[in-house]
Amino acid sequence: MSYALLSVTDKEGIGSFAKGLVELGYKILSTGGTLRVLLEEGIDAVAIDQYTGFPEMLDGRVKTLHPKVHGGLLYRRDLPEHVKTTEEHGIESIDLVCINLYEFEKHYHAGHDEATLIENIDIGGPSMIRSGAKNFKDVLVVTSPADYGEVLDRLKAGTVDYEYRRSLAMKAFSLTAYYDGMISRYFQKQVGAEGDYRTLALKKVSELRYGENPHQGASLYADPMVESYLTDFEQLQGKELSYNNFNDMNTAIALAGEFDELVCVGLKHATPCGVALGESPLEAYTKMFEADPVSIFGGIVAINGTVDGPTAEKMAEIFLEVVAAEDYTEEALKVLSAKKNLRLLKVNFGHQPLKEELRMVSGKVLIQDADVNAEEGHELMTEKSPTEGEKRDMDFGMKVVKYVRSNAVVLVKDGVTLGIGGGETSRIWALENIFNHNPQRDFKDSVLASDAFFPFDDCVRLAASKGVSAVVQPGGSIRDEDSVKACNEHGMSMVATGVRHFKH
Repeated sequence: MSYALLSVTDKEGIGSFAKGLVELGYKILSTGGTLRVLLEEGIDAVAIDQYTGFPEMLDGRVKTLHPKVHGGLLYRRDLPEHVKTTEEHGIESIDLVCINLYEFEKHYHAGHDEATLIENIDIGGPSMIRSGAKNFKDVLVVTSPADYGEVLDRLKAGTVDYEYRRSLAMKAFSLTAYYDGMISRYFQKQVGAEGDYRTLALKKVSELRYGENPHQGASLYADPMVESYLTDFEQLQGKELSYNNFNDMNTAIALAGEFDELVCVGLKHATPCGVALGESPLEAYTKMFEADPVSIFGGIVAINGTVDGPTAEKMAEIFLEVVAAEDYTEEALKVLSAKKNLRLLKVNFGHQPLKEELRMVSGKVLIQDADVNAEEGHELMTEKSPTEGEKRDMDFGMKVVKYVRSNAVVLVKDGVTLGIGGGETSRIWALENIFNHNPQRDFKDSVLASDAFFPFDDCVRLAASKGVSAVVQPGGSIRDEDSVKACNEHGMSMVATGVRHFKH
């Protein structure tokens, strides 16, 4: 006789699956709520305590942790000594185990207290899954209702081969690793410390058409233990989001989320091309667009407010890949609906920014705190003090510059970027690019923000020649005095924040 052990939290399709197994000659073992469902559907099933001769106890914490269960799953059918042992102890063969787990993730996101979460840490389920998966050559381990149909079809057709069994084992161990990863991350958060081991539990959301380039495969996964801007965004219209879209959106939305004031961010190839504050969405968008009307074509726009009709009409004048906003008016949605391929996202800017960043390198993983919420100082380094307007632009500029690839410099005036330079191996080249690309722009009385200190005074002197009136930088160079002297010579103010913002 072949036993199938069914014990699931997600009861979807379990009745039909059990009926199919009975028709194939399986005897059903079951527990708790699953058993009740099966009996209500008229399926002959044996309670696990009746099978083991040992009662469920400790409020259900112990019910399947028994040699008759794990022996029936783990013994090797091809080893005579294993077979002899099971016969001596009255252990029957359990050839299929169907398990899904207590809903720890659901209760975590519902904000339940620790006592509730602990009671939703499954012990018996993962144990049976691992036992069945370890012995996959002899045991079918089924962990998802999505697989019920194929399992039954293959059993009926006699096509349950070694490769299929191994694929189910892969799914099983992936599920238990994901589950344990969530629990580990929960305790790390509660303790406020990390152990020697870290597991990132990731759940696949979808396949993407390709990665950065068409020959690269790509997928989208969700991290259940992180709540940030892209956790629960809503796509209102447009084509499927690509790998590059997600990468670009992440930067644009995070930068827009830095501001309490209404701001519009334009971004191209993961780099801001225009950023502007405004009293209205239309003003913010228009100023952002005019900051760099060339680069924004085919780019991404993020606005931490509601897009209205006039703003939508302005947006519709050019080709954009993505617009991400807090919300949209009905008029705006009507206008933008004419741009069928334009991806419209509704984003909750009330979420917190990411606290950690992860980067894969060859054979290693780098994890660092995200560059957010740093306490920046305002040390005056020059004879001249910045005006109140320049101070505001300094704060604005330092928020923008940390989202630009190093070496990075940003020129700002009245809450609008006049030029953004980054990704150069020399800081002076980044600044020269701004001026070379904007030969007709008036930079008089603008503020220069730099992501790191000036090793020489060349940037200050070039900025002064274009009318820049104030500089904000981290400071800390052994040659700071050269830059301070240049500022004093040209009647400029300079402030040091003490916080570097490299972005590599």
